[in-house]
Amino acid sequence: MMQKPHCPIIAIEEHYWDDELASHFVGQEGSRAGPMEKRLRDFGGERIKDMDAAGIDMTILSHGAPSGQKLPADIAVALVARTNDRLAAAVAANPTRFAAFAALPTAHPEAAADELERCVGMGFKGAMLHGLSNGEFLDLPKFWPIYARAEQLDVPIYLHPSLPHPAVLDAYYKDYMKDYPMLARPAWGYTVECGTQALRMVLSGVFQKHPKLKIVLGHLGESLPFQLWRIDQALSRAGQKSLNFRDIFTNNFWIATSGFFSTPALLCCVMEMGVDRILFAVDWPFVDESKPGVDWMAGVPLSSEDKIKILSGNAQKLFKM
Repeated sequence: MMQKPHCPIIAIEEHYWDDELASHFVGQEGSRAGPMEKRLRDFGGERIKDMDAAGIDMTILSHGAPSGQKLPADIAVALVARTNDRLAAAVAANPTRFAAFAALPTAHPEAAADELERCVGMGFKGAMLHGLSNGEFLDLPKFWPIYARAEQLDVPIYLHPSLPHPAVLDAYYKDYMKDYPMLARPAWGYTVECGTQALRMVLSGVFQKHPKLKIVLGHLGESLPFQLWRIDQALSRAGQKSLNFRDIFTNNFWIATSGFFSTPALLCCVMEMGVDRILFAVDWPFVDESKPGVDWMAGVPLSSEDKIKILSGNAQKLFKM
């Protein structure tokens, strides 16, 4: 069996819940089954034990979905700032093991840009946005102040899924959600929702206006690397606005292994994106244990040099760690 190379391991999509922010989640997003909710609220005990058992040196913490993206506009700015302050305190209490992505109050894009800058000033590595912002896709020009500030600060924005729009849930998934509740979530719904969000961003022109904007997608790119050739070819057919989808996607996006420990899928991503664009993540606690993800990487048929890049080198470069 191939071995893990001797290098640090940085896991970049590991979630937590803030008590105050999570108290505003409703419906299917208002709780998590079994012990998962307890693990989401843990910073020291089980989380650190899991990291140690897997050999993970550092995790970048991010709030779980829907984070600040479904907050009422009248409370979003102050509530998200308090949430980020508490996360900053948790990181400061254990700075050799934790880093952080900011939550942002996207109901107020200019304030969200200011909050991103404030958090970067506290050492945060960027921000994570979850799904639609109160029903609106995040490619809309009203949200571009966030991306302008991220480009200015040279930090990435991580696009993470949340539950699909209620109309999509009803039209696409309701027939099977009773028997297969994960269908609308990681089994398929999250992929479609977040992949569509990323595709729309490329189409929107935001990367022409902000060519140094950096976007991270989890779950091996929400299937977009697999679809890359076909998307690019179809969008280049006659009768459409000129756009080189492949160039934008491979120049402005990075992808993470979160919750997707498949060797064939990873090798597809390496071939389409290049190994420098791939980052290691587990997706704890939605993946029960981190060790299987680390063990999987040990057996992936890549060179030690490439594994080092995925396990930590690319993250160190992208997040200036």
